Amino acid sequence: MRKLFKAVLIILVLALIACAAAFAVYAFITKDAKLDENKLTDYSRSIIVCYANGKEITNASLSAKRKSVKLENLNDYTVNAFIASEDRNFYKHNGLNYKRMLKALITNLSSRSFSQGASTISQQLIKNTHLSGDKTIKRKLSEIKLTRKLEKKYSKDEILEMYLNTIYFGHNCYGLESAAEFYFGTTADKLDLESSAALAGLLTSPNNFSPYNNPEKCIKRRNTVLKCMQECGYITESQYEKAAESAIKTAQSAKSGSSSAYLYRVFEELEDINADFFKLTDGCRIITYMDEELQKYADSLNAGCECAVMVTSQEGGVRAYRSDIGGTKRQPGSTIKPLLVYAPAIEENIICPATKISDEKTDFGGYSPENHDKKYHGYITAEECLAKSYNVPAVKILNSLTLDKAEKYALKMGIKLEDGEKNLALALGGMKYGLSLEDLCEKYRAFAGSGAYSDTKFIKEIILKNGKVIYRAKDYYTKVYSRGTASLMNQMLCRTAEDGTAKKLKNLDFDVAAKTGTCGTEKGNTDAYCMAYTFSDCIGVWLGSKDNKPLEITGGGDCCNIAKKLLELMYENNRPPQMDKTSGTKAINIDRETYSTDNKIVLADDIAPKLSVSTIRVKEDAVPKEKSTAFSVPEIKKPLIKAENNSILIQLCQTKYYAYLIKRQHDGKETVIYEGKWQDKIYDEVEGGKYTYSVTPYYSDENGIHAGKTVILPDVNVLGGTSPQQNIPDITKKDWTND
Repeated sequence: MRKLFKAVLIILVLALIACAAAFAVYAFITKDAKLDENKLTDYSRSIIVCYANGKEITNASLSAKRKSVKLENLNDYTVNAFIASEDRNFYKHNGLNYKRMLKALITNLSSRSFSQGASTISQQLIKNTHLSGDKTIKRKLSEIKLTRKLEKKYSKDEILEMYLNTIYFGHNCYGLESAAEFYFGTTADKLDLESSAALAGLLTSPNNFSPYNNPEKCIKRRNTVLKCMQECGYITESQYEKAAESAIKTAQSAKSGSSSAYLYRVFEELEDINADFFKLTDGCRIITYMDEELQKYADSLNAGCECAVMVTSQEGGVRAYRSDIGGTKRQPGSTIKPLLVYAPAIEENIICPATKISDEKTDFGGYSPENHDKKYHGYITAEECLAKSYNVPAVKILNSLTLDKAEKYALKMGIKLEDGEKNLALALGGMKYGLSLEDLCEKYRAFAGSGAYSDTKFIKEIILKNGKVIYRAKDYYTKVYSRGTASLMNQMLCRTAEDGTAKKLKNLDFDVAAKTGTCGTEKGNTDAYCMAYTFSDCIGVWLGSKDNKPLEITGGGDCCNIAKKLLELMYENNRPPQMDKTSGTKAINIDRETYSTDNKIVLADDIAPKLSVSTIRVKEDAVPKEKSTAFSVPEIKKPLIKAENNSILIQLCQTKYYAYLIKRQHDGKETVIYEGKWQDKIYDEVEGGKYTYSVTPYYSDENGIHAGKTVILPDVNVLGGTSPQQNIPDITKKDWTND
């Protein structure tokens, strides 16, 4: 018994020592943690957003300076929405929910992370106003200490009121009053049940659950909050069902005004880069990539329909952005052809710009696409097919490439093909959801970027009032194509801007590459695009109907006009560098005759004259292996030989560069009857007998004579005094009785 008592005593002493040590460590770690009343009630924080040059954007504040709300003026369901979703036991605990903290601790230990926080409303208030967002033991212990002090000094109502006045709701909205005004165009005391639940639902991820960015997700999250309110007894089941079925009614004016779409994206990105909103002190400056003149032009556009415009630098910084449809994905139409058809086919050495493709009516297992002009154009180059945006050749190329390889390149660009999209209609932009204008701009930057595209970004840097830079954007690149493929695509898309579907850009005095695209039905187009880029910048223009209503848009011409104006503004006082059309490629000489008559690309003979050679560019690793011997070993089709007026007529095939040596053999004697340049008809006067003729083409240059293959013509028998005949039959052996 004495031994047991002694063991228990030792354990108690050790436990007391451990507790004392833990308390000492706790006291030491949290010695600097002090509760500051001014931080709890500072409702005036505002972020300043600036153009790329540092000038303040005058309308950058999407919400006014924060205004405080009084808890007593709010509707019960507004208050209860936050309690039900954030901290159901708020009025029961002393600021710390030990049960949840223990559960979170076990989860964190098992996962070896600090993913679970178990924060109460009181803890969140302390974290947002006094501490950094770092997930460390010191921060957590300081949070616990300050929360206990907070609960001792203030009542629950006071804590909840301070919380509602400091919480961040996204889009530069700090506090419930600013959020109510921005999202729903009302004051906090007039929020209804549905709006209150929607605002409470934003706190988990304001960008992700924003009714402007993701209305469907917003409704789903709002209904989750409503369900929590029902479970807590704050609303009845009928109230829940009625509110859950209602639509989100946002403030229509919230998205209006100059630069508003750009500013939306700025505050979205602010969340994406994990900036600690509560540490962005009053006077903090966000420097964007926005160009004031370009943005003014984009905002002033009156296209007579929905419009979206994006201008980015080659590095991905957004110089101007306007979108009447947000980040909605649309059918890309023919703008997808360079990305998933032509560039991959060049990369896989299936085509080059000069490859000839037969544009003809073709049935691909029941799928028979048509060109936009309802015509077929025979054999034309891949470059011209792209410039004129013919559909049949694009589908043919995709069919040769294979859908599996097209998907491989789509995945490289972060494009996941949905169920049903992996078919040949993909060549024409047939997609279930499509791509956003930002997606297209990003991917098109790969061509001017030597095959790699940069990420899109709106924020260049974030500077605190004291001048400290706490964030600076970095460029991240994704490699999709080789340098050679990018160069050849630049060549082809510059041709499109010269005499193709984007020819409205042809009068600009600098290199521009472009591609247009349309989508619609027999009733009219619903989407029109122009994607244009220089060596330095990329422009995307979309016109259409977000409701897919047919519009009076005949093609990408209207979009090209907008793109042209933007390009003129951008390069009014300077010119972009020339487009790279040669890196990673090789200029090769091909045989013009074979290319013209047989539609094949064959290397020219080493000794071929200049007039028989055409020069094209291919990827360095795609030089054809077959070489013509048309001049080193001349070869001709068999000439025609026949009798004509007691003479032998030899009719030569026309060739531009060959000379001919014609010999006659008769009675064991060989005679040259002609040697010289091509003539249509060669006559030979002969007497009776059997004659054999040979024709040898040859080519002469400074290195000598290059004889070709000798062609032996059919024997000719000539009867003396009669007209010569070819292969005269022996009629004496004919059996006339059996004819």
